[in-house]
Amino acid sequence: MRSIRSHALSPSHPPEPAPWLRLWLLRLLVPLGGLKTYLKDVYASDDTLATLLGMEIPAAPGEHDTKTTWTALRRQHMAAERRSHDAAVPQCLAVNVERLGKLVGLRASECRILEFTVLLHTEHLLEEVADFLGHNLSLAKVCRALTVLLDIPEPEVRQALDLNGILTRSGLMSLDRRGTSSLRGKLDLLSNSFADNMLSSEADPVHLLRGTVAPSPPAQLGLDDFQHIADSLSILKPYLRKTVLQGRTGVNIFVHGKPGTGKTELAKALAQWLGCELFEIASEDDRGDPADGDRRLRAFRAAQSFFARRRALLLFDEVEDVFRGGDSYWERQSIAQARKGWMNRMLDANPVPTLWLSNSIETLDPAFIRRFDMIVELPIPPKPQRERILHARCGDLLPPRHLSRIATVECLAPAVVTRASAVVRSIREELGEARLAPALEHLLHNTLCAQGHRGIKTTGFIQLPETYDPAFIHTDIDLAKIAEGLATTRSGRICLYGPPGTGKTAYARWLAEHLGAPLHARRASDIISMWVGETEKNLARAFRGAEHEGAVLLVDEVDSFLQDRRNAQHSWEVTAVNEMLTQMETFPGVFIASTNLMHGLDQAALRRFDIKARFGFLRPTQAWALLCRYATYLEIGPPAPELALRLERLTHLTPGDFAAVLGQHRLHRITSAAMLVEALASECALKNGGRTSIGFL
Repeated sequence: MRSIRSHALSPSHPPEPAPWLRLWLLRLLVPLGGLKTYLKDVYASDDTLATLLGMEIPAAPGEHDTKTTWTALRRQHMAAERRSHDAAVPQCLAVNVERLGKLVGLRASECRILEFTVLLHTEHLLEEVADFLGHNLSLAKVCRALTVLLDIPEPEVRQALDLNGILTRSGLMSLDRRGTSSLRGKLDLLSNSFADNMLSSEADPVHLLRGTVAPSPPAQLGLDDFQHIADSLSILKPYLRKTVLQGRTGVNIFVHGKPGTGKTELAKALAQWLGCELFEIASEDDRGDPADGDRRLRAFRAAQSFFARRRALLLFDEVEDVFRGGDSYWERQSIAQARKGWMNRMLDANPVPTLWLSNSIETLDPAFIRRFDMIVELPIPPKPQRERILHARCGDLLPPRHLSRIATVECLAPAVVTRASAVVRSIREELGEARLAPALEHLLHNTLCAQGHRGIKTTGFIQLPETYDPAFIHTDIDLAKIAEGLATTRSGRICLYGPPGTGKTAYARWLAEHLGAPLHARRASDIISMWVGETEKNLARAFRGAEHEGAVLLVDEVDSFLQDRRNAQHSWEVTAVNEMLTQMETFPGVFIASTNLMHGLDQAALRRFDIKARFGFLRPTQAWALLCRYATYLEIGPPAPELALRLERLTHLTPGDFAAVLGQHRLHRITSAAMLVEALASECALKNGGRTSIGFL
């Protein structure tokens, strides 16, 4: 045990300790026996405690008169006890504790314990002398110590520290019931700054909760910006309004969605619409360190107690550290799982309606799902909504054509737009008006790529003369009639198959435009995952997202995970096919699957397609017409008639070959129709292993 030394006080002129401090120090030393530990170590001439209590300090260990010291301190203790009515705690602390006591319903004994704990955490000398009781205090020893220190019957102390006691339920303080520790280690407060706040000034509850709970900033979006979840809002808005008016308890809403989709803004907009204060449970402590789930739940309990009589909502963001399921390898339980009964009671009885936000529903233990009144998924807004957000945030930074093109990016979340536009707007003068749009697109592109998306297609590339023209598609079915039928039914499952470049994806894009619907294009690489079960989840997300936005769903390279199950070698190959079949059957919209390899697809999957359209190589007449169109577009003059025979020999020619050659034109300019045909021949030669086809199959 180390001796107590002063580094800031002069031992020759020690300040007179406050009556409450003297009383508690003497109770720790005499009736609780801390003096025995102290006398084993004290021998320093600058010992603060000895100086304050008027004890003689020995020059070396063992050179003290124990009996004399005991007698002198007992005499001081008795005198302090006679004057205990004068040992009031600091006025500011007393006022704040009284205010909290009325707010949350603390009894007198609980107020005394809270006062002592605050001073134990702020008065260094009190903490040091309390350490003389040892660092192996059990629950019984803690209760005994508080009984003596505060002159409270032990049954009342035990009741105050009970798990169901108001001190614990309110989150103001807690008793560490794990193992043994010092007195300060056993008695914990709401946060690191709570004790200082209690002693700093007469404060309102919001100030006392500083560092754990904070008022939310004003909303930047309104509920009109969330029309893509209109169905959920049509239930959520009247339910929350009635909850606030009637003071209903146990109201909890779980909102999940990808980062940046606007979950926090939705909570702010709801609070603003209801005319309620919104308070956020901090995810960081007052020092900027991440707050663990246990401390955040204690802050939540305190906020529930403090704001129960206010017209307020609570926002609990990043709930993963509370509701996260057990780790798949270590099988660790989350805070909520470890205290399931207590958590359920809290969700059933919280007086302040709470919005719980998470990036994924998978973090929510299924056992808790039924405890939430509503589960609301907040997806990335559909294109019309994205365009509206871009207009609101970037209308003065982007030309209309750029804005419309960026709005087609399916993965563009509102938060990404808000952050990028704020950066560009802050340096608007330095960039100059001409560089605003490129700078904004650059920021958006980099953020999307960092999130694992494809980013934004920038301008500057040569555009094709036609994205899609049925005159240049060689199929065995009338695609125009298919489009007419889908325009009426708005539902269908189509399989497009054939060699690469024959126009399958182009047709899907044209069809989506014809139907006036967005296109959700997914490649196999977007869906297939190395993790077991993740491919199935990605498939479900793709279908769910398309259904939500009313989009045409295109799954390209579907042969990558729709192989015949009879040839499967692993169980996950079967489950992926099963998931695809299930999603196809239940999807109410237009689903298009494209593949270059029709052979080997699962037979059950093939039966589920309403239409199976084969895309083939260009017919000679189509190839010639397309050559003439590209020659006009490139301004190289009409092709000579003798090129027709040369072109006819290119039996594996596709519209995609023309697009590839046009891309080459950027680097190596094509100046004649003959050069264009030669470039097409080279493209075909690559398909034939380097041999140019001469028309024989």
